[in-house]
Amino acid sequence: MSTPSELEPTGRFTSRAGDYVRYRPTYPAAAIDAVLAGLAAPAELVAVDVGAGTGISSRLLAERGVRVSAVEPNRAMREAAAAHPGVTWLEGSAEAIPLPEAAADLTLAAQAFHWFRAEEALREMARVTKSGGRVALLWNHRSRSDEFMRGYEAVILEVLDRGADPAIVGMESDVAAVERSGLFGPRRVVSFEHRQRVDRDGLIGRALSASYVPKDGPGRARLVELLDALHARYANGGNVDFVYDAEVTLAERLPR
Repeated sequence: MSTPSELEPTGRFTSRAGDYVRYRPTYPAAAIDAVLAGLAAPAELVAVDVGAGTGISSRLLAERGVRVSAVEPNRAMREAAAAHPGVTWLEGSAEAIPLPEAAADLTLAAQAFHWFRAEEALREMARVTKSGGRVALLWNHRSRSDEFMRGYEAVILEVLDRGADPAIVGMESDVAAVERSGLFGPRRVVSFEHRQRVDRDGLIGRALSASYVPKDGPGRARLVELLDALHARYANGGNVDFVYDAEVTLAERLPR
């Protein structure tokens, strides 16, 4: 079984950037509250958002007043991002962050850590985080208890692109490496329910924003067929709800 970090994480989203912008969910305010809780006032904070994609999490931090360096290796994703005066974009990766040591009060990876080589990335994230600063890992995990979400995941598993692995769908990652690194204190985890209401086109677009589903050909046709049936079964007023558990893992940088 391949790990996500072995499956070309940099280039695989190039053709998905537009769908990513239009259809990916944001994160609940409570999750951003948890990321910032106990730190200095947002206007005094410098954050690094690693694997920033199209800047969903970067803008949420910047809207609170945080100064954000958004680090993203994929040019198409960077270029698709909406500009924000509080966000500076940098080409780089989790394993090679283009910033000096102790540059940040907060280093965040949102919907991205499973794509990283965990131990290398954590060394870099620790390097750019001030002593006493924070690392935060954030995901919108699909709810396991919601019937529609179980149906959606069954559709995705049926049409996985050739060579894709269910581990990618589940965003499996080595979160235990945070403590194992010896660079951060104990992990703590909080989670919050989060909903994304979409119509039929939004349902299909959300699926197509994933790097592991077929983008064209018979695979895409089968995907649309199955999603149309799922929408017909669960839609209320033309809409369905994606139900997520927004999970936040937090740990503090140990003194150097």
